[in-house]
Amino acid sequence: MRRTVFNEDHEAFRDTIRDFIETEVVPVYDEWFAAGQAPRDFYYKLGELGLFGINVPEEFGGAGLDTHKFEAVLYEETARAGVQFGGSGVHVLLALPYLKSLAGDEQKKRFLPKFVSGEEMWALAMTEPGTGSDLAGMKTTAKLSEDGSHYVLNGAKTFITGGVHADRVIVCARTAAPTAEDRRFGISLFAVDTKSAGYSIGRKLDKLGLRTSDTAELAFVDVKVPVEDLLGEENKGFHYLGQNLPSERWGIAFGAYAQAKAAVRFAQSYVTERTVFGKTVASFQNTKFELAACQAEVDAAEAVADRALEALDAGELSAAEAASAKLFCTEVAHRVIDRCLQLHGGYGYMNEYPIARLYADNRVNRIYGGTSEVMKSIIAKSMGL
Repeated sequence: MRRTVFNEDHEAFRDTIRDFIETEVVPVYDEWFAAGQAPRDFYYKLGELGLFGINVPEEFGGAGLDTHKFEAVLYEETARAGVQFGGSGVHVLLALPYLKSLAGDEQKKRFLPKFVSGEEMWALAMTEPGTGSDLAGMKTTAKLSEDGSHYVLNGAKTFITGGVHADRVIVCARTAAPTAEDRRFGISLFAVDTKSAGYSIGRKLDKLGLRTSDTAELAFVDVKVPVEDLLGEENKGFHYLGQNLPSERWGIAFGAYAQAKAAVRFAQSYVTERTVFGKTVASFQNTKFELAACQAEVDAAEAVADRALEALDAGELSAAEAASAKLFCTEVAHRVIDRCLQLHGGYGYMNEYPIARLYADNRVNRIYGGTSEVMKSIIAKSMGL
């Protein structure tokens, strides 16, 4: 079947990204992997390349497009090369939708030009040590000062991707107590300057995978946040979070599909070259059947990911559809990558081979953005169960 989701512009972008990865990322990626993060100046290169401004209005230095298809190409190309672009995915996929939909004109003028250039990197801080997926149970608070000029932020967040290099963080905090009718009421969103007094970065977390993506614990002790940095309306934060979760879950779904596709490529290349008992591993019937089964699963995941992408671009991707795409694509990727690693034998367990890194990177897809169990609950609810 001919794939129709991408046009000539997307394919030209693919060529540019592939060349950029080969020249700017692959030669130094092992250094990033060992350091546990991409260097800060790498994000300036991404800004110069125009990656941060694709969906930003032209008046703020962007390309003014309204599509996720270029992001989709980026997912495929980074997976194909077995690399990650550090925490930059959060900058675009997670933070930008909030800035576009919630920031006022004055805020956009302050924030977006620096967002596009990479001068200010953004992260999103929702999860807390004791709450996990239960966002309504968050304890971080933001209390309005007596003179009404600022909020005082106190609390802690964890698992914040991009948290080490971030210059601004969208922090979710309680500005009012939940009501008996709605425990999700009272959450607000703030664009917090990481240079503020009382703001601190705790541990850079030592993760199983996504080693080049800086992930941190954050702490806030009497951090003064100007009222001008409130995003949207006070106490409506949970509603805003719900609006943007489908795009986040699409991103995880598409990234997982891309990883599965890359795994088949890595395995096919390896078994074609590797010889045992006097012949290539690819010549054994079991190898052929395993790769054929994996390819069939990748084809199905591609169709699901592409359909979700088209729906997202049309503004029609529902919460249940996004949950279904995430659940399906991440489970497929789990199975495919595991089987492709097995075909590598002992070398598949070595970090010098991209399949090993891919195996570790992929595992979090069934956890973050909502666990597979949460996805099943959302789907079941949409079925009336």
